[in-house]
Amino acid sequence: MAISLSLAQLDRLPDGVERPGYDRADLSPGILHIGIGNFHRAHQAVYLDRLFSMGRDHDWAVIGAGVKPFDAARRRVLMEQDWLTTVVELDPEQLTAQVTGAMIDFCEVSSQALIERLSDPAIRIVSLTITEGGYYMDPDGGFDTKNIEIQEDARRPDDPQTVFGILLAGLRRRRDLGHAPFTVLSCDNLPENGHVTRRTLEGLSGLIDPALRDWVHDHVACPNCMVDCIAPAITDSERDLVAERFDIADAAPVTCEPFRQWVMEDNFPLGRPALEHVGVEFVQDVAPYETMKLRILNAGHAAIAYPAALLGYHYVHDAMADAQIRVWLSQLMRREVIPVLPKIDGVDFGSYLDMCVSRFSNPVINDTVARLCLDGSNRQPKFVLPTVMDALALDQPVDGLALEVAFWCRYCAASADPASGIALADERAERLAEAALATRQDGVSFLHLREVFGSLAEEPRFVAVFKKHAMSLWSGSTRDALAKFADVAQNEA
Repeated sequence: MAISLSLAQLDRLPDGVERPGYDRADLSPGILHIGIGNFHRAHQAVYLDRLFSMGRDHDWAVIGAGVKPFDAARRRVLMEQDWLTTVVELDPEQLTAQVTGAMIDFCEVSSQALIERLSDPAIRIVSLTITEGGYYMDPDGGFDTKNIEIQEDARRPDDPQTVFGILLAGLRRRRDLGHAPFTVLSCDNLPENGHVTRRTLEGLSGLIDPALRDWVHDHVACPNCMVDCIAPAITDSERDLVAERFDIADAAPVTCEPFRQWVMEDNFPLGRPALEHVGVEFVQDVAPYETMKLRILNAGHAAIAYPAALLGYHYVHDAMADAQIRVWLSQLMRREVIPVLPKIDGVDFGSYLDMCVSRFSNPVINDTVARLCLDGSNRQPKFVLPTVMDALALDQPVDGLALEVAFWCRYCAASADPASGIALADERAERLAEAALATRQDGVSFLHLREVFGSLAEEPRFVAVFKKHAMSLWSGSTRDALAKFADVAQNEA
């Protein structure tokens, strides 16, 4: 029978399972992390666990936090196993497991309890994984002052419900108590995520009190960072794997690829853990690294997701075994994405793409196409559309980029048919499906969703090529579209 995961049972774990190389009683909190999902536990928590196991920085342990109902459920599960997590790295050659203990508590899921924790001067960094849609950006990348949740928090700043309202309430309390403000570190996949975080903090604080906005502007640090590690959703299959392969009964394990990267600006006024000793890169300017990752890896996921879904693929590695999808990804990136990327000294974008292709093709990760299709209306404006705008400005090709958007449009339209088996998981699902269906008649209605595309519908060169692809997908097939793009790319090579 598998061993129930807990502090008391650590010594009973099989010899092949790595466990914390430190006494949990020696840890004290320094970081509060909002959004304790699979990614955080496969990424940030692993780096910290490794650092603590070196005997360093034991005053930087993590307090978990969340604001959604599912966070309360996750808290209950993790509390029963003393906040420990089994992390299984899915190397095709050999699966390995480690139990991490960097998190030592999880705040009660209520805004007032979280504000109280944020006011503790021991908390010097607040990190976030709250998804790309959690930053209240308008279609042009600014702060969305018209959002109903934001307006409500501005009216009731002492009883906030959003993450940013709660952060500001905690910062206000620290200011009033004479404590220095914590650093806010976004670990979400956003271009210039630190700048976006600052814009949202300052935007909401300005609605509450202009003096608070000025104080936030002058005193709160929001460094940019780039994070990377594929951590797919967990099902009973993964829980069974952990029990059968490693003899651990973990109700909330994490599986991930054997790759992780973290690049950060070194701007932490109250200090930080010495993560450079465990592979984190600290640089002056994160933006080029961030842009490379968002526009090759994340946009690459989007590029394969929608044609793969339309072709009926369930797993990403199966889609990558399809020669047409593999060629489509490579040609799109090499012809239209990489040429408009800002250069990075010593970095070969082609080699980075090859590494991404290899990672996507890992057959033991079992990452799903459905996961890559999630939340397209928030992800496309951050991963794909900025490359479109740059390519248009530089008079570079946009044919493949337009086809990628057309695949997304066709996927959204297909979701309206129950027989398709496609469930559109997006906060704008109804509007997306309606606009996508209308595109069958006029070829362009999808681009008129201004909250997604901004002013892109006013770019005649992009509109023309999108219309061509959108209408072609209605009259032809996904495979036809992939083949035609490959032929054009080959002829132009």
